[in-house]
Amino acid sequence: MKISGFTIVRNALKYDYPVVESITSILPICDEFVVCVGQSEDATRQLVADIGSPKLRIVDSQWDDGLRQGGRVLALETDKALAALAPDTTWGFYLQADEVVHEQYLEAIAQAAARHQHNPQVEGLLFNYTHFYGTYRHVGDSRRWYRHEVRLVRPAAGLRSYRDAQGFRRDGRKLHVMSANAHIYHYGWVKNPRFQQAKQLNFNRYWHSDDWVAHHVPAGELYDYSHIDSVVAFAGTHPAVMRARVAAADWDVDFSQARPRPRLKERLLNGLEHLTGQRWFEYKNYVLMRG
Repeated sequence: MKISGFTIVRNALKYDYPVVESITSILPICDEFVVCVGQSEDATRQLVADIGSPKLRIVDSQWDDGLRQGGRVLALETDKALAALAPDTTWGFYLQADEVVHEQYLEAIAQAAARHQHNPQVEGLLFNYTHFYGTYRHVGDSRRWYRHEVRLVRPAAGLRSYRDAQGFRRDGRKLHVMSANAHIYHYGWVKNPRFQQAKQLNFNRYWHSDDWVAHHVPAGELYDYSHIDSVVAFAGTHPAVMRARVAAADWDVDFSQARPRPRLKERLLNGLEHLTGQRWFEYKNYVLMRG
């Protein structure tokens, strides 16, 4: 069995992406790791190269900055990384540059990959998600956060990154997957408000026009974390690779001043989920198999 990790990244230093932590979090169970590095305004390529692992392989890429609809450029870049995996790859392990795996899950992931490697009907493994928001001590717990996504995929003809690279599909259909019994920690919404504001101004341009960004992303130097419907305290531990970054955090967010404005429908569905433990009308970009 061969596991090949892959990811895409651009301007990791400028927008404070934990890409080094992301890559190194799963390197122990990967036989190789492909990083598709886009043209950057900082030393992102050197940052990745300095990881220094013989498993690492960098693919230089030019992003199409004129492609500004639905985050499509992110999927195209992900497909480039996927296409660069070794031909004998059994599983491709995709992580986005702000996603990290806790070391406590590595053995379970490797075991699940080995258990299903000879069953071609299993096209991927599904991961649970923990979404940090504002600080490393808070996680989002409302319907705005997706609970699951496919991150380990079986490379095959017709496999493509879907929409804005959130997941994958094969020949346009949803993948048939089994649970990996593991979590992905998503840190995209926890960083210094200055970096978060700069990221929002830039990142939204992969979906929208400059005019849309000007009217929908509030101006200012600092991101306002108070516009959130619900957060709860994080009770677990962070991955070991993240601990230095967590310890160095030099900002805080006072959620007592938060100004949530969920619509009535969202409030009702959130309340129903908290009451029953089930998420009604949940979007699923996969078909979960039984077994």
